[in-house]
Amino acid sequence: MLDILYSDDALIAVNKPANLAVHRSKMVGNAEEFLIDQLREQIGDSVYLAHRLDRATSGVLLIARSKGIAAALGEQFMGRSVRKQYLVVVRGWPDPLEDVIDYPLPGSRETGPRREARTQYQRLATIEVPIELGRYPQQRYALVLAEPESGRFRQIRKHLAHIHHPVIGDCQHGRGDHNRLYKQHFGCHRMLLHAWRLRFTHPLSGASMQIEASLDREYAALIERFGWPRPPFNGGVPAPTCHPDAG
Repeated sequence: MLDILYSDDALIAVNKPANLAVHRSKMVGNAEEFLIDQLREQIGDSVYLAHRLDRATSGVLLIARSKGIAAALGEQFMGRSVRKQYLVVVRGWPDPLEDVIDYPLPGSRETGPRREARTQYQRLATIEVPIELGRYPQQRYALVLAEPESGRFRQIRKHLAHIHHPVIGDCQHGRGDHNRLYKQHFGCHRMLLHAWRLRFTHPLSGASMQIEASLDREYAALIERFGWPRPPFNGGVPAPTCHPDAG
């Protein structure tokens, strides 16, 4: 059963599990299970994607109950009025503590034209673990809050790799040696990228919405093991209309 964070007559928000493809596409390879099919079966009705998350990414995913609602939500994403915040574990300690990565990116085809792309990040917590790897006796990792201002293909993953702080568990843009370290020493077999919070305007009521998705067991166990603070999770509730950025 999918974890439904919020539901009304217009839309549904689910907490997408890591390593579950959202829908059929050439990008997901030999996937046999798809979130959109599971949700249709779970609620017994037709649903339509409002946006997408990578197969390896977990967190808040918006689903529309009609094509019209999907189009209205899609316009918000295209117009960049939706605020998306991700929790990410990266190799190294990003410096400065807060910054904007401004680096043009191509689409799904690396040979395609590059378009402007910006990602804000904030370093939330750090750790140094006494595990030898390569020429270093200890390894540094950080918990980062990332907020993409644009919506390019794999933007957060590519931007963090660009500044030499790749996402742990990222097989395409990350570091295989550090990914293996997390599997062997921490029992972590997923990419540590989680769509934590989504802020948008309800397409029918006009209310300011804020929906948050809690971490899965594997991600949460790692946060606890490192002694990092866990973010407050408020669930799928409308944010106060007078304070659209509250929380």
